[in-house]
Amino acid sequence: MSPMNSDSDQPNPGRGRVVVGVDGSPPSMEALNWAATQARLSDAVLEIVHTRFVRKVASELIHGAEEEEASILNRAIAQAREMEPAIEVVGRIEDPPTAKSLIDASRGARLLVLGSRGLGGFKELALGSVSHQCANYAHCPVVIIRSGSTEN
Repeated sequence: MSPMNSDSDQPNPGRGRVVVGVDGSPPSMEALNWAATQARLSDAVLEIVHTRFVRKVASELIHGAEEEEASILNRAIAQAREMEPAIEVVGRIEDPPTAKSLIDASRGARLLVLGSRGLGGFKELALGSVSHQCANYAHCPVVIIRSGSTEN
């Protein structure tokens, strides 16, 4: 795990955590917005987790891959801070597989928040494989945000 642009290296242990997975897709960014609001309402730390598209060893061989991974996380952190400036935000980048990294991050969390669909897979499915695995195996309650469900 590698913390990036966080307020501290680790979330405040005395407060609960709301964990959100982001991959840069519109559904994950909607989930981020919902999670940021929930973190404020529950006085929790917002922990943003981005899972690399390829393992770190491979991404070091692909020109610009590390910067792109960091950019996704940094944009998410900036968006959360802009939306909810009073909350504590921490971020980290994990190695794949995505579902495993999010399930691991859910240990001790109050809530795990995900978009219903990510960047891959079959768009006609209502629920992506990562969301499905997390809903079944996470160590805390899971909220899955359907794309467009947070619009007024």
